[in-house]
Amino acid sequence: MSLKDRIGEEIKAAMKARDKMRLNTVRSIKKAILEKEISVRPQGRETLNETEEMELVMQLAKQRRDSIEQFEQAGRDDLADRERQELEVLEEYLPQQMGDEEIAAAVDAAIAKVGASSPKDMGKVMGPLMQELKGRADGKKIQTIVKEKLAN
Repeated sequence: MSLKDRIGEEIKAAMKARDKMRLNTVRSIKKAILEKEISVRPQGRETLNETEEMELVMQLAKQRRDSIEQFEQAGRDDLADRERQELEVLEEYLPQQMGDEEIAAAVDAAIAKVGASSPKDMGKVMGPLMQELKGRADGKKIQTIVKEKLAN
């Protein structure tokens, strides 16, 4: 079942359950998918592939994380809580996220592979690492771990 079909079923379920927050979040995913499909029509395609759908949901999740951070800095905990709830729903559609230990192991392997030894080599490590861990780990978390490892 494609993500678009799954979202359609989720909308029906949220409507039946009268879960407004979930309904709004799932509708926002559907809206983003439809907008992206419209943008790829000039290329002769009608639908998105699975990778593009995952990237779209990852982008929506990243927007929620950024919003949470900004709302917390502004002291708007009510808005931050709403964004957290939406993020929880979005994460249901993402692949299982890696733990800190798994990310650290991947970072160690990438550092050894490119021979990085100082913070100047961060770009050499981050590029291949982001491709390898795409969708399975948050970019900010990866960046933090790489900085720590290269600083030592």
